[in-house]
Amino acid sequence: MTPSASTTDSREPRILLADADAFFVAVARLVDPEGAGKASLLIVGGRPGSRGVVCSASYEARAFGVRSGMAISQALRLCPQAMAVPVPRHACGDKSRAIRDVLTRFAPVVVAASVDEFYLELTGTEAMYHDEPLAVTAQRMRAAVIAETGCSISIGGGTSTLIAKIAAGAAKPIPGSGATGVHIVPAGGEEAFMRTQPLSEIPGIGPRAQDRLRSLGLVSVPDVLDADPATIRRYLGEKLAAWLTRKARGNGSSALHGREQQKGMSREDTFDHDISIDAELEVELQRLAVRVVADLRGEGLRAKTITVKLRDTDFTTRNASRTLETPVSTERAVFTTARQLLRKLRTHRRLPVRLLGVQLTQLDDGDLAEQLSLLPDVTPVEQETPRDRALAAAVDRVRARFGAGAVQPASLIAHAAPTSIEDRTETDGQRPARRRTR
Repeated sequence: MTPSASTTDSREPRILLADADAFFVAVARLVDPEGAGKASLLIVGGRPGSRGVVCSASYEARAFGVRSGMAISQALRLCPQAMAVPVPRHACGDKSRAIRDVLTRFAPVVVAASVDEFYLELTGTEAMYHDEPLAVTAQRMRAAVIAETGCSISIGGGTSTLIAKIAAGAAKPIPGSGATGVHIVPAGGEEAFMRTQPLSEIPGIGPRAQDRLRSLGLVSVPDVLDADPATIRRYLGEKLAAWLTRKARGNGSSALHGREQQKGMSREDTFDHDISIDAELEVELQRLAVRVVADLRGEGLRAKTITVKLRDTDFTTRNASRTLETPVSTERAVFTTARQLLRKLRTHRRLPVRLLGVQLTQLDDGDLAEQLSLLPDVTPVEQETPRDRALAAAVDRVRARFGAGAVQPASLIAHAAPTSIEDRTETDGQRPARRRTR
C-alpha cells in the first residue's frame, strides 16, 4: 500500500530524487544483450557516420571525454573503439514507466522531472516506515527498482529539490568514486554539503555561465560563500548575486505538486542530410507531431502551447510558439498549428534545415477544457472537435493492441521512412531540458 503523507507542517521536508544511472546506455544494453550489452565502450544517440548527438555514454566511454550533447562524430574521435547505437526510444519509455511504477509503492507523490529522473515526497511518512532512517528507505527503493526493472538508479535526498538533485549526482556509483547509490543530506547540513560541490553542479549554471564565473575566480561553492558579498554583487549584479548565493547555501523549494513539475514534452529529429524543400519538412513535422501527441495522450495530458524548433545548416537555432485558447491532444490540432509556425520560420529565413522539433508545454489533464467544450457559447479560435477526440481514442485503442505503428496518417504512409538518425523524446521538468541525459 502506498504510504500517505501527514499534513503536519512542523516536520522537516523529506525530498528524494531517483536518477536512473546511464539510463539510455542501460536500456540499449537490455534491448540488445548480444551487441550493446557486451560493449563496455558504448555511446547512445546515433550510429557512426550520423550527425546525431550523444544522449548517454557508458562510464568507460566517459573516461575518454565523451559527454552528453557532444556530436557522435566527435565522440568517436575521442573514443574510436566505442560502439555507437541509436536511442531505443520505445524501450526507454517502457522502462521509465516501469521505474515510476515501483517508486509509487514507496511515496505518496512521485513526479517525473524527465524520462530518467523522478522526485519523491516522503514528508510525514516516518511512522509508515517505523522511523527508519531515510537512507535505509532509499536503499530499499533502489534495490526494488533494480530487481524489478533491471535498471540501476541513484537516489539523493534532503530538505529541498535542489539538495536532492545534487545529492543524487553525488550518489552515483561511478567506478572509483566510492559512492553507494544513495546519498542523504541531513536537515541542517545543507551548507556543509554544498561546500563540497563545484558551482557547475547547481542547476541553471550551464557551460557559458561556468566560463564567466571561472573568469571571475568563482569555480566552487566556497569561492562564492567565502567571497566579499559586495564584490560578488559588483561582478554579477544584485539579482544574479542573490540567486547564486542562495543556491550556494543550498536553499531551494521543498514543495512538489504532482504534474506541475512536468512542464513539457518534445520530439526532435536531426536529419542525415539537410532538407531544403518545404513539403519534405512538413512531412517530417507531421511525423514528429504524431509522436509527441502520442506521448501526451499516453500521460493523459493536453497542451496549450505549441513550439516549433528549427536549426538551419549554419547551426542557427530558431523557435516559434503559439498558445491556444484551450488545451489540445490530437494530431490534427497540433500539426495544424505547428505547420503554421514552421511556415512562419521559413518565411523569415530559408536556409536548408538540419534539425526540426515540436514541443508541447502548458500541460494539464484536460478536465477544464472538457468542461468548456460543453458550453454552447464558447467557441475558441483553436479547438478540437468531438470527432477529433473520438478518432484519437480509437487510434489509441488500436495502437495499444497492435503497436505504435499500427495506425499512421495516410500522408506519412505515402512517404519513405524518416531520414532522421536521431529521434529524441523529452519530458521536461525542473530543468530544462531536457532534458538532461545521463
